[in-house]
Amino acid sequence: MLMPITDRRGSLRLVVALGAAALASGCGFKLRTPPNFAFDTVAVIAPGSGAVATQLRNALGPRLREALAANAPAGAVGPQVSLDLLQELRERTVVGVNAAGQVRELQLRLRVKFRLRNAAGKDLIDETEIVQVRDISFSESAVLAKEVEEARLVRDMQTDIVQQLMRRLAAVKSIA
Repeated sequence: MLMPITDRRGSLRLVVALGAAALASGCGFKLRTPPNFAFDTVAVIAPGSGAVATQLRNALGPRLREALAANAPAGAVGPQVSLDLLQELRERTVVGVNAAGQVRELQLRLRVKFRLRNAAGKDLIDETEIVQVRDISFSESAVLAKEVEEARLVRDMQTDIVQQLMRRLAAVKSIA
């Protein structure tokens, strides 16, 4: 007895989907899960209110706790670790000009220096710098559009740096 054509296509799709799932699981593929940290609470100490610090505080969410002040009441519990954002620097450099001397290409850089310390002051992650670089073309006739594109690229760089920071925090195995 022959199966209708529609049933054969459905069966073929099912076999292909099951085969793809088996291959993906066999190669070690798994969906990204939330990071597991060796600490329960963290204080983010940043000079000013930089965009990376704000986005990082949002990403840490309920783990975030303010650092204890020197005049904190006795018995107050502080964070287990402190993430010091030592520097957040944005740079915009001209890397290309045309024959008339007009800007044709820019390079955007975002540098963030940080370190992670436990409550005793021991460095868990030494002072480290993360740099993101993006190139952008520039046109005098489309200045507003290029400003919007530049803002989007800067936001993307900030997001990438926060994701890298989260992965590095998750790589810390012990806070002792």
